[in-house]
Amino acid sequence: MPEEPCQCPDCQRFYREHDRLIRENPSLRQQQELNWAALQSFRTLAGRVLEELQKQHGDADAPSQAGHGAPLPSAEPSSRGAVADNDAEGDAVHQAMADLENINAHLFSIEALMERIFDVRVPDEVEQTFREVAGELAPDPLNADRLRLNRLLHQTPDLPDHRA
Repeated sequence: MPEEPCQCPDCQRFYREHDRLIRENPSLRQQQELNWAALQSFRTLAGRVLEELQKQHGDADAPSQAGHGAPLPSAEPSSRGAVADNDAEGDAVHQAMADLENINAHLFSIEALMERIFDVRVPDEVEQTFREVAGELAPDPLNADRLRLNRLLHQTPDLPDHRA
């Protein structure tokens, strides 16, 4: 007997998004293009953020210094807490920069693997099978028959998700 899917809001949001992506991209070619576009947009955004952080905070490999290259002045006792907070914030930014560099390296590796996916082409009849299976995996939640069935099962009207 299969385990019931998780009902927490995060999982429910994932299931809705998963099903929407299948419904809106029901062919092999569409899935290939969707995944390539998602990967490229992730790489572009993460790379640009890393560049901005490097401009603002210097290279992640450089030693941490206060300000923009100035050595730390001797701190007054009342300002030592502020200097420690700045150092902690700087350390967090430099850690985030290192993490973004790792993410970009992983995304580059995934891109190299995904290029192999684009070598695959299937005949039209196989694409039609993709569309049929997509309809079974992720039926349209606003389909009139499905809404009627849900109302019968739950005795409450189903309302579409109107997230902005």
